Amino acid sequence: MLILAVIIGAILMAVLARVPILGPLAAGFIAGLIACGGLRGLTAGFLSGTIVAILVAVVVAGGAAALGGLMLGAAGAAGGGIVGGVIGAGIVIASLYFGLLGLVGGLLGGIITG
Repeated sequence: MLILAVIIGAILMAVLARVPILGPLAAGFIAGLIACGGLRGLTAGFLSGTIVAILVAVVVAGGAAALGGLMLGAAGAAGGGIVGGVIGAGIVIASLYFGLLGLVGGLLGGIITG
């Protein structure tokens, strides 16, 4: 159930992350309800918040490098990779925000069903 909770929580986190504070809390809460239990809910909420942000950071860095490579060759790929990495680092830092709120929501949801 933990894997299913993380997958559903990550999908909800991607959709609800636009709503400040309440969106990530709700996504983590639902992941915690599915995971059943305090520790499992905590884990599911945290992972659902961080997985989405890490995937987005990888896609942004790879996409910037590919675009730079198509436009300017090897130097453009290197420059695009660096720019994408800087932007991706900001996304990873934001994942701590989503991870922490998902963790709190997952703990609450897990306690209710646990």
